[in-house]
Amino acid sequence: MSQKSAIFSPTQKDIDKAREIYRILISIYGTPEWREPLSAIDELVSTILSQNTNDTNRDRAYNNLRAKFSTWESVQDAPVEEVIEAVRVAGLANQKGSRIKSILKEISAERGELSLDFLRNTRKDEALDWLKQHKGVGPKTASIVLQFSLGIPAFPVDTHVYRVSGRTGIRPNKLNVERTHTWMEQLFDPKQYGPGHLNFIKFGREICHARKPECPICPINHLCSYFKNLPD
Repeated sequence: MSQKSAIFSPTQKDIDKAREIYRILISIYGTPEWREPLSAIDELVSTILSQNTNDTNRDRAYNNLRAKFSTWESVQDAPVEEVIEAVRVAGLANQKGSRIKSILKEISAERGELSLDFLRNTRKDEALDWLKQHKGVGPKTASIVLQFSLGIPAFPVDTHVYRVSGRTGIRPNKLNVERTHTWMEQLFDPKQYGPGHLNFIKFGREICHARKPECPICPINHLCSYFKNLPD
């Protein structure tokens, strides 16, 4: 078996372990729901703003943008400096502001309107590729738009999901972030993608920290490869 085929073939043991972790997190955190659903364009902009910042600053920047500009068309036509200033609170404003403006212009030019609803009628891989062709839209951003706005099942992998999946051992350690999206989708049932994504993030923020994870109180430490390999 080639390395590539092995990478994308979770064993039944991998699947069972992942779903037991999912079950335990659901028992602790419940079945979470995404914040108020947004249209796909709105979600795309919001997710770009969320990159390398927290939810509070993302929401502040998004609300600033919507308050300053009445439509996305006005954002695409506005001087880039005004867009940058509106999203400054999200950090990396020069990059995010210019990318949002550029992406909106590209969508409008290609589609003749600022809407992503046409993606509902495309295959998932085609929808992902179409979104990722725009600079600033990676697999996580594209997957969030598909999963939470377009009803196309996808498992977004952010830094928390990547860290938790690696420490627990439900993905190969050397698997990169982009391929981890496909791996996670093979571990879980599509109905588990949204709740799994959200609970992995919550768990990563509250217990499985990037530095000094709280392993002794972790509810899944009996399943965790990282914990099992800690020195006594």
